[in-house]
Amino acid sequence: MVHADGHTSPGLKPNPTHMNKFACGCAIVASIISIIFGYDTGVMSGAQIFIREDLKINDTQIEVLAGILNLCALVGSLTAGKTSDVIGRRYTIALSAVIFLVGSVLMGYGPNYVVLMVGRCIAGVGVGFALMIAPVYSAEISSASHRGFLTSLPELCISLGILLGYVSNYCFGKLTLRLGWRLMLGIAAFPSLVLAFGITKMPESPRWLVMQGRLEEAKKIMALVSNTEEEAEERFRDILIAAEIEEETAVKEVGGGVKKTHGKSVWRELVIKPRPAVRLILIAAVGIHFFEHATGIEAVVLYSPRIFKKAGVVSKDKLLLATVGVGLTKAFFIIIATFLLDKVGRRKLLLTSTGGMVFALTSLAVSLTMVQRFGRLAWALSLSIVSTYAFVAFFSIGLGPITWVYSSEIFPLRLRAQGASIGVAVNRIMNATVSMSFLSMTKAITTGGVFFVFAGLAVAAWWFFFFMLPETKGVPLEDMEKLFAGGGPRGDRDGLEIQFQTKRVNN
Repeated sequence: MVHADGHTSPGLKPNPTHMNKFACGCAIVASIISIIFGYDTGVMSGAQIFIREDLKINDTQIEVLAGILNLCALVGSLTAGKTSDVIGRRYTIALSAVIFLVGSVLMGYGPNYVVLMVGRCIAGVGVGFALMIAPVYSAEISSASHRGFLTSLPELCISLGILLGYVSNYCFGKLTLRLGWRLMLGIAAFPSLVLAFGITKMPESPRWLVMQGRLEEAKKIMALVSNTEEEAEERFRDILIAAEIEEETAVKEVGGGVKKTHGKSVWRELVIKPRPAVRLILIAAVGIHFFEHATGIEAVVLYSPRIFKKAGVVSKDKLLLATVGVGLTKAFFIIIATFLLDKVGRRKLLLTSTGGMVFALTSLAVSLTMVQRFGRLAWALSLSIVSTYAFVAFFSIGLGPITWVYSSEIFPLRLRAQGASIGVAVNRIMNATVSMSFLSMTKAITTGGVFFVFAGLAVAAWWFFFFMLPETKGVPLEDMEKLFAGGGPRGDRDGLEIQFQTKRVNN
């Protein structure tokens, strides 16, 4: 039994269901960086209305402005993996906050389109860093029993940031044209300052410290993020075993030191000549990131005012209020998801979520097509709004948070940062593809036609998840490779996941 003072009664095992408050606090602070990214994404949906009017730019320039964030995030994500392996997870978070700060100031200044684009590009690099490092850090300080909750916090914070961006649109949209959108974009600098103070209280990832040979520091931090000494010892021992298996990174030398990992062959192990299990892990990570945005969430988040306008909502205030509803829906259902991930599991939530998205996207496509053909129809307007909210709800309770939880937990320790960066790179490519082509596609095949395409991709996503993604709930990070090596695309690996959980209970 774990008492209030943190001691464990003799002869009794520690309670595995008790969440460590220090680990939770660290994950929350690390996730602040995701609020900034979410805000930058959400605020652009409404800000673009005012930017277009003030700077006299066209739809193509709006598409580039919206999508360039993700292209630059591609650069950031590919750089972040190596950066976090060199300077550590903690200082990579600090670096991303500084990059966001510079980008936000430039966007808030924004005297013309060029400066606005430069600020958006710099912020995009920060997005790439944030998307890679926040889930990885949260996963590496979490216990297996609460990893789903803590690793989903960055996605929750992204949703809160998007909601704040929508609220900012509505509030600052009432100011003068020249001042309003600049305040919308520039105010994102403040969370960066908050994070700069918070980072001083955060420890480094114990898993990264082990990879650097700093075992004493890693052991002390593991004690802080564990409930008992026994739990800390067990988790620390698992990390050492995993490191020794992969590259003998924790083999002791004379004098008590260890050999450090330099990461020279990481890309070879990950991409060029991966082990069979690592190949399956990489396919799973790339696939889930691909389908997260290929199914159209960015189109709804970024262009929801235009979608509602196509459906028949004409008032600017009502458009922005309907968009705030999208943000509220997204945040609410992700909060629910954070509590279900470690109880229901990743796989069940993911399949339920994707199945619901198929029906919501199809319904939205039908309603928008009817408006396109027959003009404004009251029932079609209502159906389109309900379908949009339903799509966001189904996405947010499964595919949205699970993408980041799953891809940050399945890679082996030595390959985790670089593997996660590949997933984020694919994520940003798809995000940019959707955000920079959506308006053009609606002109080519109509808005309803685009959502029929998204619905078809959601069907493909469901089958991919069914066959390629085993359950990871309760499986220690150090055992993920064994999970993926345990059989075919799905089958025997579900049984292995049960064995891992049984082993943890018996221990």
